[in-house]
Amino acid sequence: MKEVTFFKKKKSYLINSLFLNIDKKNKDQINDIKSLANSGKNDLTFFDSSKYKSQAFSTKANYCITTKKLEKFLPKKTNKIIVKNVLFELAKVLKKIYPDADIDYPDMSLKSVSNKMKKGVKFSNNVLIGKGVKIGKNTKIGANSIVEHNVVIGKNCVIGSNTILKNTILGDNVVIQDGCKIGLKGFGFIPSKEKNFKIPHIGRVIIRDNVEIASGCTIDRGSVDDTEIGKNTYLDNQVHIAHNVKIGSNCMIAGQVGFAGSSSIGNNVSIGGQAGISGHLTIGNNVKIGGGSGVIKDISDNQIVMGYPAVPFKEFIKNWKKQ
Repeated sequence: MKEVTFFKKKKSYLINSLFLNIDKKNKDQINDIKSLANSGKNDLTFFDSSKYKSQAFSTKANYCITTKKLEKFLPKKTNKIIVKNVLFELAKVLKKIYPDADIDYPDMSLKSVSNKMKKGVKFSNNVLIGKGVKIGKNTKIGANSIVEHNVVIGKNCVIGSNTILKNTILGDNVVIQDGCKIGLKGFGFIPSKEKNFKIPHIGRVIIRDNVEIASGCTIDRGSVDDTEIGKNTYLDNQVHIAHNVKIGSNCMIAGQVGFAGSSSIGNNVSIGGQAGISGHLTIGNNVKIGGGSGVIKDISDNQIVMGYPAVPFKEFIKNWKKQ
């Protein structure tokens, strides 16, 4: 996916300017903050759960924020920054590097566009477009919709009325119906009695080709990684997708399904209405999840589950007959 910048930062930081316990003589530079899997040599990463130890083993990051308990899973060449609360330290560093990513500030570059054809794109009334937006040919955008700075929209897309797109990249042939909010900041903060510390969100929303999103859906941008929806996936009305969620290709998701942050959904997955998927889970390929189910643990490929907590369908029916 083409690199598109939505948040401003300095080109690099000295590691000793980000952490007080780093020797002032250390002049190592940090280019960016990335996840374990996506980090490069001059990046800073973070590691807060043993669930991601396989990614920790192979990370290429020069520095990693982690705990004493988890440092053993990191490569020897990775410098460990040992802390008590990984996410709190991460949030503080993100705030230093990306000072404007913890609040969804209004896009002051927005301008109204004509309701006539422009380079093959058709706008309805009262559409607002930000600086640096790119829109492919034969795309249609409905009334009162807002497309904020640097958003990329592919060819032959349909954007409904009263929709907001920010920090988002759309592929070709994407349909987004009325009243959707895509690319807003996710729900992330460090609780405090005096003042909650908001976690800046510097990720994007990536929506691949031929995706259809029905009305009233909300899709949060990633915190550090991107939120992604694979090709030919369909979302029904009022679906909520939290930060960092990855949804595969050819998935069918019914109305009012909710995904908590950082869960990964495979290909060809079907989910019934009002089901809930907890955070940091892995759902395999070809999985079917019944409506109203609550998924609180990983599901392997080719499973059919239902209930709360979600269990294999045959087990659910057996338990139901006993009642």
